[in-house]
Amino acid sequence: MMRNKLYVGLFLGVFGIFFVGFMAVKVVPTIFVTWTKAAPATKVSLSNSYLIGGRTLAKADGVDKCVANVFVLDSSGKGVKGVSVNITGMGDGDKNAISGGDGKASFEMISLKEGQFTLNAYIGGVPLEKTLKITFRN
Repeated sequence: MMRNKLYVGLFLGVFGIFFVGFMAVKVVPTIFVTWTKAAPATKVSLSNSYLIGGRTLAKADGVDKCVANVFVLDSSGKGVKGVSVNITGMGDGDKNAISGGDGKASFEMISLKEGQFTLNAYIGGVPLEKTLKITFRN
């Protein structure tokens, strides 16, 4: 009888050591990482987001490009990834892009037609206040 209690105690002791080790190595670090990870920026702030020209003058040769960038930002000014952005104003329909990890969506425009175009950006279908003028000339 005493021998059985010794074996049970030994078994529980070894099991306890493995259990505590498992918890210390696998479970607790995962919990702490989950608690301390910053939540992803998911709410877009239209007042912080903006449209800016990367290159606003190009040749009207169908090759040279104007570049417009839309920065999709949250209320704290951090980029929001994975947001649908549209640009209109070139006369050939909407151009679509998805914002990257830094919140930036880039658009390259080419034209055979000389002139100045006013671009409008839309984030999730909602227009940004400011527009961007780009120019194509020969």
